[in-house]
Amino acid sequence: MNRFAAALALALAATTAGAQDFPTKSITFVVPFAAGSATDTLARAVGQAVTNETKQAVVIDNKPGASGMIAAASVAKAPADGYTVLITTNTTHAANEHLYKKLTYDPVKDFAPLSGLGKGGQVMVVRPDLPVKTVQEFIAHAKKNPGKINFGSGSSSSRIAGELLQQMAGIELLHVPYKSNPLAVADMLGGTIDMMITDTTTGLPQVQSGKLRALGYSGDKRSRLAPDLPTISEAGVKGYEMSYWFAAYAPAGTPPAVVKRLNALLVAATKSGPVTAFYEKTGVDAFTTTPEELATFQAAETRKWGEIIKKANIQPE
Repeated sequence: MNRFAAALALALAATTAGAQDFPTKSITFVVPFAAGSATDTLARAVGQAVTNETKQAVVIDNKPGASGMIAAASVAKAPADGYTVLITTNTTHAANEHLYKKLTYDPVKDFAPLSGLGKGGQVMVVRPDLPVKTVQEFIAHAKKNPGKINFGSGSSSSRIAGELLQQMAGIELLHVPYKSNPLAVADMLGGTIDMMITDTTTGLPQVQSGKLRALGYSGDKRSRLAPDLPTISEAGVKGYEMSYWFAAYAPAGTPPAVVKRLNALLVAATKSGPVTAFYEKTGVDAFTTTPEELATFQAAETRKWGEIIKKANIQPE
């Protein structure tokens, strides 16, 4: 064995050994949305499971704003040692490149995919004093008041869901952007937002408490949490479907052995009590992958979201 080969063998052995001990200190989960959002709730559940397994703390660092770009850019620039992980959604890794002319990060080149974490649908809600009780009534009301009815969104999933509804229903709504969905819901409770299509974690509790009215579900089948709520497609916008997904990424250049170890920890976490409780409570379905499968899935989703955004005539900002 020549010197180079020997050095390479030693380096690989050291990397593998290091990964077996990983983590030896706390891990930071960076979340692109505010505390209380679905992504934040899932990140905390996964973090608890990882801590239970490794006996190392997982710190949740919420960095909301700019449709997740602040958080994504911070992780892209973090040391590639596995101790900084982005817990994110299709917002940062499939939609943003079609919604913005210039990103502060590259969703492919700047990251090492770790694993998918979940897939879910969204609920269409309105403030209770809006004079509509069904999706069809909402569409009729919007057609009578073009450009006067607004919808809020705090993620690309929420925004594109609203934009797609406009395109498919032939209505004109006013979009009001927020840093995260809980902030938009807060304004809806205050009476300044008329409608939004938001994750079930944020929307359903307000519906169940009677503070908001649900009109439909964005998935291709009814939510197990609200079986009596029709899909938006069933309710009158035939063919409408808009789901979202969660996934985890490390900075590009993270050692393969550490990526493998993180993948194993994350996949195991999805089967733990804290995370299965999240799935049951939110109606999200478990969705785990290998790093390679996540990269392939992300590429397909990026194409799909690009087509939806282009069809909806949304111009990049």
